[in-house]
Amino acid sequence: MTGSPSPPVAEETPRGSGPGPRAAAMLVFGSSAAVLVVEIVALRLLAPYLGLTLETSTTVIGIALTAIAFGSWLGGRVADQVDPRRLLGPSLGVSGVVVALTPAVLRTTAEWAPAMLLLIASLTILVPGALLSAVTPIVTKLRLTSLAETGTVVGRLSGVGTVGAIAGTVLTGFVLVSRLPVSGILIGLGALLVAGSALVEWRTRRWSGTPVLALVVVAGGLATAVAPGGCDAETRYHCARVVTDPDRDSGRTLVLDGLRHSYVDIDDPAFLEFTYVRALAAVVDAAFPEGEPLAAHHLGGGGLTFPRYLAATRPGTRSLVSEIDSGVVRIDRDQLGPGPEAGVDVRVEDGRLGLRRLDAGSRDLVVGDAFGGVSVPWHLTTVEAMTDVRRVLDEDGLYVANLIDHGGLAFARAEAATLRETFEHVALAGEPADIGLDPAAAPEGGNLVVLASGRPFDLRAIQEALDARRTGWRVVTGDDLTSWIGDARPLTDDYAPVDQLLQPRSARSGR
Repeated sequence: MTGSPSPPVAEETPRGSGPGPRAAAMLVFGSSAAVLVVEIVALRLLAPYLGLTLETSTTVIGIALTAIAFGSWLGGRVADQVDPRRLLGPSLGVSGVVVALTPAVLRTTAEWAPAMLLLIASLTILVPGALLSAVTPIVTKLRLTSLAETGTVVGRLSGVGTVGAIAGTVLTGFVLVSRLPVSGILIGLGALLVAGSALVEWRTRRWSGTPVLALVVVAGGLATAVAPGGCDAETRYHCARVVTDPDRDSGRTLVLDGLRHSYVDIDDPAFLEFTYVRALAAVVDAAFPEGEPLAAHHLGGGGLTFPRYLAATRPGTRSLVSEIDSGVVRIDRDQLGPGPEAGVDVRVEDGRLGLRRLDAGSRDLVVGDAFGGVSVPWHLTTVEAMTDVRRVLDEDGLYVANLIDHGGLAFARAEAATLRETFEHVALAGEPADIGLDPAAAPEGGNLVVLASGRPFDLRAIQEALDARRTGWRVVTGDDLTSWIGDARPLTDDYAPVDQLLQPRSARSGR
């Protein structure tokens, strides 16, 4: 008599052959957290060279997700073909070495072989990201002792991995970056991963490459110390340096992410080096009676050049500054900052949120000069943001802003169109070729100054002030400005592709 076929029996893996439940959870949690630490810190490392733009962020996130997908697939596939216990130590150790070497490698590449930067950066994210992402399927393979518990094991470890990724994100964004240099974060993480590899090696009595990897991590730390592109300080948002002017003993330049953001004369705050700052001063001096104290609000602080100027030339002026980077504020105070008598109050806050806290009609002047490397905070450019600016200005108040753009000046045109949605009177100052007054010359881009108010401008006075400051700039409004704006679309909170409108800079000499 022939019986019915028996159901297949799952192949059992001997218990004790892999990590226990707690060890498995720790491995998955730690490796998942490490992937997100690498991703976030990579953005910080690349910002001085590629800018902190939407494109840079998207690229890094895309590479990290690619690494996670590839590592998860490859780790599972290899774990089915070889003993998974042989894979854990090398995955942790090799990824630790790559992570520890990343600061020195990226900074050296950026200075000596910039054309290779994106490729090298991709590899420094892909390699450790893939190796660390392979840990989860490897551990899952080791923890699966029968098909009856597949769902429990896979679900539990997947959940632990997700919690680890969240922990890595929160820890990096809220704690590590605010307290440690990014090079220290990566070297420390690399050392932890190599230590984890050593522990796994000791438990499984397999693979013996840890001593060599530990030496490489130490070498990476030493190499980082001498790698080019170092900072005086790594703030929450920037790689910052203060450079003394060789031609002016009291001159200091604040360099953020490789770009000259502010020039300050610590002995003479009325001295203005950058052309666009002289243009700002010209516009303000033409708009208000000489020496009259003002109530001013500044979106972006940098080196506090313009608040210092107003305090020196208009005694009694009260300047409130919204500067999001506490590290820049600390540099201002320690190396550049005005004394307590200067009438400059700096708040560490987002500029848009700072505007909301101001009373209606409380300011004579609002100055926009907020930048993040080569990008512009998009939420400070929209109709909604400008409506808030208009709210805090008094009836005769003035909004004046530094714009930066290149190529076809698409962003500057869109911002001028945006201001026209909010203010009755708008004008633009810049090089004649950039503002359409020299049709024979192609626009080169750079800095422009836009001004907006509820009252008409005295264009003759503004032009005379620009000439007196030796800017070489001209000012346009009315039909000329309408023609220059063309069909540019106003920016709103719902539509503000600022990073796409801005053209990348080819030079890094400053703003």
